[in-house]
Amino acid sequence: MATDKTLVCADCGQEFIFTAGEQEFYSSRGLMNEPKRCPECRSTRRRERDGDYRGAKQAHNVVCAACGAETTVPFEPTEGRPVYCRDCYTRMRSQS
Repeated sequence: MATDKTLVCADCGQEFIFTAGEQEFYSSRGLMNEPKRCPECRSTRRRERDGDYRGAKQAHNVVCAACGAETTVPFEPTEGRPVYCRDCYTRMRSQS
């Protein structure tokens, strides 16, 4: 029967508990090594790897299809679909 273990995070150096339940989960998945990072550092590393920092969106430079002004948008434009600057988008939304 597994017991809780105290481990030290390789990134932040803080101690964290590797619970008996987590050990059983690791074992059931065939994972042989203990975690090297605390849950917070694992989560941060996963977000960095996946490029998913919350609130940090990649901006794309575009030219407004209505007025021709250069602007940035927080999404990747789709080929063949118009993209508008904030002012033109707001104006078009209020007209409909």
